[in-house]
Amino acid sequence: MARDDRAHWGCISGCGACCRLDPSLRQEAIEALSPEQQEQYLAMVGPDGWCINFNTGARSCRIYADRPDFCNVANLVQLFGTVDDPGAGDRLAIGCCLQQIRSEYGGRGRVMKRFRRATRKRL
Repeated sequence: MARDDRAHWGCISGCGACCRLDPSLRQEAIEALSPEQQEQYLAMVGPDGWCINFNTGARSCRIYADRPDFCNVANLVQLFGTVDDPGAGDRLAIGCCLQQIRSEYGGRGRVMKRFRRATRKRL
């Protein structure tokens, strides 16, 4: 039986780091969106830079089941990656999450530790 030693991306509950939509921090991501998506994205940015649909107390999305495609981290490969490499999507999503979690919650906090455990290589 072949082993899969690649790290696998997975969203963790109680994080929400990607819900920090502040356009000054996300210019590259916004530019990758279609004009309609850009309009929707900007309409979702609250005065504090967080998504208006994000419950900051519970760290959960109020519209998770109906969130826009660009809010689904699993869609990052379609925007930025390549499908020629089977692990590209996981690596891209993990890298983006690591950067965003570090930016919002720090590199040594509970959220970072839980994310690292959730994305460890499975041998």
